[in-house]
Amino acid sequence: MRVVAGTAKGRPLKAVPGKNTRPTTDKVKEAIFSMIGPYFDGGLALDLFAGTGGLGIEVLSRGADKAIFVDREAISIDVIRQNVNAARLADRSEIYRNDADRAVKALAKRGEQFRYIFLDPPYKMTNMDEMLESIASHNLVEQDAIIVIEHDSSHLYPERFGGFIQRKYSKYGETAVTIYSYQPEQPGDNAAEDGGSADEQQSAGS
Repeated sequence: MRVVAGTAKGRPLKAVPGKNTRPTTDKVKEAIFSMIGPYFDGGLALDLFAGTGGLGIEVLSRGADKAIFVDREAISIDVIRQNVNAARLADRSEIYRNDADRAVKALAKRGEQFRYIFLDPPYKMTNMDEMLESIASHNLVEQDAIIVIEHDSSHLYPERFGGFIQRKYSKYGETAVTIYSYQPEQPGDNAAEDGGSADEQQSAGS
């Protein structure tokens, strides 16, 4: 594995030893960033099931301001630290060993909002739509944020839920990538849809 593009292009990344972690291949990573980028102008990234940290490192290399990496496995945390150091991106990285649900609650207390969210959990976990709704309920998602879920191609996520709108879906063998943007309902949206008077609609939208 390596960093595909950006300031850290070509730098090698270590894999997590053993078979419990499935790193994103360079081919899939390149496809993801061709769909959502390829380059970025600032913003905060969350790599929630970080594994090797490859996705968070890639978005940093391509222009994000900072990335927060979370994984519950100590061996993964050690590999992430080695990889961000190898990519010379440690000064723009925060790395935490934590369960995803606990991490969301901890981040909410900091008042962070993310422009890029990467979810690459074990394939047996198929509830990333629920995870995203939890992240949004804690006010952690910027409007128009980009969300990437990497998952088993046998599972399909909904096209729309809780302000998340599916923008792209691609399959790569047993791996699938579903990409969402976040556009939460604004106060007054329902009033306008209900067909109130022009004055009522103007008041609701003000």
